[in-house]
Amino acid sequence: MRSFFGMGAAIAAAAILIGLYSALFSVYQTQQALVLRFGEPVRVINQPGLNAKIPLIDSVIFLDKRILDLENPSQEVIASDQKRLVVDAFARYRITNPLRFYQAVGTIEGANSRLATILNSALRRVLGESTFIEVVRDQREGLMGRIREQVNREAANFGISVIDVRIRRADLPEANSQAVFQRMQTERQREAAEIRAQGGQASQGIRANADRQSTVIVAEATSTADKLRGEGEAERNRIFAEAYGKDKGFFDFYRSMQAYETSLKSDSTRLLLSPDSNFFRFFRDPAGTMAPTTPAPTAPAAPPAN
Repeated sequence: MRSFFGMGAAIAAAAILIGLYSALFSVYQTQQALVLRFGEPVRVINQPGLNAKIPLIDSVIFLDKRILDLENPSQEVIASDQKRLVVDAFARYRITNPLRFYQAVGTIEGANSRLATILNSALRRVLGESTFIEVVRDQREGLMGRIREQVNREAANFGISVIDVRIRRADLPEANSQAVFQRMQTERQREAAEIRAQGGQASQGIRANADRQSTVIVAEATSTADKLRGEGEAERNRIFAEAYGKDKGFFDFYRSMQAYETSLKSDSTRLLLSPDSNFFRFFRDPAGTMAPTTPAPTAPAAPPAN
């Protein structure tokens, strides 16, 4: 009898321990909990700690309190200038109302599916109203802000707050990118050829101007040189004329000595002149007087023929 009561007490104690264990649950710092009673939500727990529930009646659903990521697959969007863009975007969100979140989407996977649809629609609306240059360069930050506002407005119905939306990449499709690259390359080559042509034209103008100035300078220098040379020749002739007028004999001697020095050079002089030529008169007489020319003897007359 005692063993029977002991076994019953052990079973009761075990049941009490199991009941106590199943009646208590912990909520961590990174979690928030939703208590359900027969499938209906009865309590939301946002603070971490130890909490109690009714065993076998209440159930607890734990939801992440941290920032969650939504990776959106790449999609094609047509901009307002009719250019196709391949857009790769992502979003970050947080569950702010666990009860509404559970009632609207149930799980994080369901929330990601619904948010992806909303994000794609917002991307098409906002980027479809913008040009390619605005999306890629000029207004990218502002466009991401508008997309986040639209997604956050619709995600509030699911108990979700969208913290950020970012466009990771917005480029032309591969075929379009290649065509744009070739067009840009052709445009740059055309600009380079035009700049080279302008440079060649400017170079020819500068070279022609330099040649013209060089010709003018050389002509002026030649003219000045000829003028100075003529003046020098005239001055020399004047001096020679004055010297000749003062002493004709000395002037003839001096000029003859210059002629001898110039013409009678070593190993390079060949003269075919008669020894009694006027050129050598100072060799015969220091005074330079010409010797009387001896008449050539005449040949005897031939006898008359018979």
